[in-house]
Amino acid sequence: MMKKLIFLIGFGLTMLIPSTAQELNIQVSVSTPGMSETERLVMQTLRSELREFINQTNWTAYQFETRERIEGSIQITIEERAGGDEYRGSIQVQSRRPVYNTAYNTPVFNHRDRDFEFRYREHQPLEYAENAFLSNLTSVIAYYVYIIIGFDFDTFAPLGGNPYFEAAQQIVNQAQNAPQRGWKSFESQRNRYWLVENLMNPRYRQIRQAMYRYHRLGFDTMTDNIDLGRSEVLGALEMLQRAHRERPGIPLMQVVMTAKSDELVNLFSEAPGMEQNRAIEILSEIDPANSSKYRRIADRN
Repeated sequence: MMKKLIFLIGFGLTMLIPSTAQELNIQVSVSTPGMSETERLVMQTLRSELREFINQTNWTAYQFETRERIEGSIQITIEERAGGDEYRGSIQVQSRRPVYNTAYNTPVFNHRDRDFEFRYREHQPLEYAENAFLSNLTSVIAYYVYIIIGFDFDTFAPLGGNPYFEAAQQIVNQAQNAPQRGWKSFESQRNRYWLVENLMNPRYRQIRQAMYRYHRLGFDTMTDNIDLGRSEVLGALEMLQRAHRERPGIPLMQVVMTAKSDELVNLFSEAPGMEQNRAIEILSEIDPANSSKYRRIADRN
């Protein structure tokens, strides 16, 4: 029987238990502004096929119980039909994970990729292989599936997402001869190539370690001691600050802050004044585009 490795939140233990479900529970939507009714129906077929591909494929060596599945969403917006079976648009990928002993789900990953081109013919089987680039559609989807899983595992164990980021990096390597954008280092400084490069680069490891501290030592402990949990989150922000000072403006930092900025405003709005001031200082430095948002932390008292 297949097994799943479960991190028992709150006990600091791992164990293997029987399970029968896949790893993911990802909602898929396809938006088709300006397209005909016939084209919209074709895209609804695509939505169903992608949902099955994502949620019914075994992406790891483990099997998750239904209640343990990683939740999230993939939202595809078709902006142009380039002719025949070619489409161009964007893809928004989000994931979340539960906070121990609460009904709250914390956002883990939130990213919009505007370099999304693919071919699709209705009812034609989706082609995907682990060791070859067969289709830009399935390669982009598989890449983000591994990114979602890697981010999630990083929140439960230090650098726990390594195998899944390595799998995403392998997809990037296989796609180097693909004509579609998003895979190559010279095309952009903020594309699929650079996201996984940052995740696997030892120089930026502190960012990933901060995500473990933020979630496992911070949010997961707040039901027992909110002050201690919040101080761990502040410690995680200080780790991000050090990483930012070593290399400002890397794509990974922006991805982290896109997912976390609203949550951090809410968390530190309830903090003592000294913690608020420290949080505002750090957040405004590492995410200057949202500095006005962070200043609102002090306004909520």
